[in-house]
Amino acid sequence: MNKLKIPVGRSGFADIRENGYYYIDKSGLIEELLKTDATQVTLITRPRRFGKTLAMNMLREFFDIQKDSRGLFAGLAISKNQELCSCWQNQYPTLFLSFRSVDALNFSGAYGMLAAAVAELYEEHFYLLESDKLTSVKKDFFYRIAAQKGTLEDLKGSLKALTQMLAAHYGRPVILLLDEYDVPLAKASEKGYYPEMLDVLKGIMQVIKDNNSLKFAVITGCLRIAKESIFTGTNNFVSDTISDTRLNEYFGFTQAEVDQLLRDTALEKHGPGMKAWYDGYRFGGFDIYCPWDVMNHVNKLLLDSRAQPASYWKNSSDNAIIRSFLDIAGDTITQDFETLLSGRHIIREIKEDLTYDYLHSSEDNLWSILYFTGYLTRARDAAEAEQSLPPRCVALTIPNAEIQEIFEDTIKTWFADRAKGMDRKALFSAIWGGNAQKATEEITRLLRKTISYHDYREDFYHAFFAGIFAGAGYNVESNREHGEGRSDIVVKDYSGDRAAIFEVKYSKEQNDLEEDCKKALLQMDKRKYAAELEDDYAQIICYGISFFKKRCLLRLEEREV
Repeated sequence: MNKLKIPVGRSGFADIRENGYYYIDKSGLIEELLKTDATQVTLITRPRRFGKTLAMNMLREFFDIQKDSRGLFAGLAISKNQELCSCWQNQYPTLFLSFRSVDALNFSGAYGMLAAAVAELYEEHFYLLESDKLTSVKKDFFYRIAAQKGTLEDLKGSLKALTQMLAAHYGRPVILLLDEYDVPLAKASEKGYYPEMLDVLKGIMQVIKDNNSLKFAVITGCLRIAKESIFTGTNNFVSDTISDTRLNEYFGFTQAEVDQLLRDTALEKHGPGMKAWYDGYRFGGFDIYCPWDVMNHVNKLLLDSRAQPASYWKNSSDNAIIRSFLDIAGDTITQDFETLLSGRHIIREIKEDLTYDYLHSSEDNLWSILYFTGYLTRARDAAEAEQSLPPRCVALTIPNAEIQEIFEDTIKTWFADRAKGMDRKALFSAIWGGNAQKATEEITRLLRKTISYHDYREDFYHAFFAGIFAGAGYNVESNREHGEGRSDIVVKDYSGDRAAIFEVKYSKEQNDLEEDCKKALLQMDKRKYAAELEDDYAQIICYGISFFKKRCLLRLEEREV
């Protein structure tokens, strides 16, 4: 049995190294960042679950003057650069703060969580209250923040004040590591208190403006928020996004790293499945796997070698951005989604500087968000075409099977919710009245209001058709055994003492609709789908239904019991 310990849900670098958990060496990030140590602020934006927090933990362990981390880095790539380690390792006071948990229904709650996160950071440095380098005024300020008794203005200045105190105590400038800086803004925008949260974060971010106590800062998040929104007046500011190449190999796993992991765990035969589900991201010049998915699936395979790929990323994100896109979907967005879901790409302008209060102000903003948050990526097969694209335009595609499933599931839920508000009385009346022509017209009308996926394959129509009846007071069964086979969909109307059975077919050509309907009815008759319902309902209606793109045709066989 493989003895490797695969860390899942662990973002503490020291925890992973001290406990001998499997670690893919990303220490080269340190050397790469120090090539431009004259840059005071580096903003790194990557999608969720691509290793940002673990990377920041690693940086803290390496730089923090309070630690001796030589053992943690022993054997890693950075340890080979002895000159760099001598100059930088555990040589600077270091602050690490994460805003990833700042999420509340209102501003009061979010403000409290933000103040608590800063207070916890202050508590790590309680020794400063004994420092002879700090004035009594500074110490009083320190206590107010640590005890969460400070004013709004105190909180705004809290990070800058702490860097000044640490620099005075140690006689050295401070390295600031701020993780998931944009989470409070994203949540505030979603829940309606954006202006208030923006005001607070603008104040806090003054820590990186004209601060002589700051050696440099590294900030991570999902989006690059426009300078005029939050980083007003900040100079010497460099950003590294998924469109760049410089740091991309340090966030996510490369093919070589995944291959090594599969060899180390004797799981090489699962490589093709891992690639189909979790690869596909194109960050700068690198093809990248989502590390969260890879580690989760490897861990699962070590427990059960028969485990199939699953959407681990979906369960760690609310996917609200896709839903917000669908809620404003017009003809153009609908067609774009159908293109993407069929495996092709679309070409759209990407805006790197965004503000959360204007995210929904244009379609370009929304496509940009889907790109930077990992739901879309640069199309590899469009690399040559991109040479002739207009400035700032990118060929976008869905990266892998996992994200494809997220889109499809979100669309199914969206349509089911939307269908509840649609007028379906005419359709239900036609179905129960045996009016196949009218039912055809009504289903076609509804079909044009949804978004197709799987390139119009049979399972799309199956889910679409089931969604029509969802929430309408009927009992809907899909792919249940009836008679001598499995009918596609059975709709039961208990109060009406009736049931409708549907066999769904996908036609390859529009001219095949009629013939496929006949085949569906013959299949239902031959396999006796209605047999087990005959004792329970006075009326059973059997429909054959065939689809071709956004056209459909119903034919029926009615029987009295």
